[in-house]
Amino acid sequence: MERSKQRAYDYALVIVLGIIIVTGLVILYSTSAYNGKLKFQDSFYYLKKQIFATLLGIAGMWIIARVDYHVWKKWSVPGYLVSVLLGIAVLLIGDEYNGSKRWLSLGPFSFQPSEFAKVAIILFLTYVIMRNVKSMGKFTTVCKIVVSVLPVVGLVGASNLSTAIIILGIAVVLVFVASPKYGQFAWMIFLGCAFMGIFLAMESYRLERLQIWRHPENYEKGYQTLQGLYAIGSGGLFGKGFGSSIQKLGFVPEAQNDMIFSIICEELGLVGASFVLLLFLILIWRFFVIASHAPDLEGALIASGAMAHMMIQVILNIAVVTNTIPNTGITLPFTFLVSCIVAIWITCNELISILENIVDIGVEIPSFLMPLVKNIKSQTEEKIHMDDEESEG
Repeated sequence: MERSKQRAYDYALVIVLGIIIVTGLVILYSTSAYNGKLKFQDSFYYLKKQIFATLLGIAGMWIIARVDYHVWKKWSVPGYLVSVLLGIAVLLIGDEYNGSKRWLSLGPFSFQPSEFAKVAIILFLTYVIMRNVKSMGKFTTVCKIVVSVLPVVGLVGASNLSTAIIILGIAVVLVFVASPKYGQFAWMIFLGCAFMGIFLAMESYRLERLQIWRHPENYEKGYQTLQGLYAIGSGGLFGKGFGSSIQKLGFVPEAQNDMIFSIICEELGLVGASFVLLLFLILIWRFFVIASHAPDLEGALIASGAMAHMMIQVILNIAVVTNTIPNTGITLPFTFLVSCIVAIWITCNELISILENIVDIGVEIPSFLMPLVKNIKSQTEEKIHMDDEESEG
């Protein structure tokens, strides 16, 4: 009992999460105080909302950390169906904000069902892959699994393309982790690009975003991108100082949400922005360490899905703010902590070896990790052998 209780916590992960939470709240106040005072006559308006969300998230992770992750398996299919129904509800009765329907309101509370869909997809794909684990080497099985997430991707993508990309990326990562053959992913990438091309062509405003991305100075809608780049450039190496941003004073739209990284660069400079990115890198690394000690494939898939969620969202946000990819309206994880913290904390009790998959594809890893890899590999082979004996029985 004592041993399992110790396994339930990764104190390095908790410390990093604590630093990210505190850093996020401080930066959020700096970027949102002006807008809060202007719109709501309260400079602490956004901070108070975020503190409430943070406390709710911490309560959620305290509960989830005490639940065996195998319990979530029976809720995977209902969770998937609920995410589909919520996606339909958003299209029919969702609240429109900045031209997009992404929110559902329940009395005084509102939420984005797409955030729930991310967690639901991780659990659902884990369930589906576990049921088809012996046929994961077949291309038809891989295609069926990827196709199973397209209804959610389509519903979410109708109003929130960035989240749809994250969900599709999570699916690809989970299939990659579970599949013993990697050549078939060339076809998956081709089909994925074709699907995204068709999806972009269905709405003219998506094609317009591509033009804005290439020449933001020629379009009125490129204003946000240009102002964000001005903020990044004006910060220099060490920034203007905390709270000294000029661009957040109405020049950068959504400074406290999608474009918060540009204000970080302006106030804290390249050094401060690198520190923030380092925090996320450490967080992802801790995911990797936790995953490398997991006892079964189910834990590996859930942990890998959560790691993919965090990694893809951070990469997309930085790419959007720096105009590396077209603007998709996506935030840094610590600006919407509730869903991210819950998704992260689900993985705290899950332990499996992602290292074994890295070795299988021929990537070199440090020599000091090899004994761990060999140990995990032998445990996995023993588990497969026992499963085969049970099947024959």
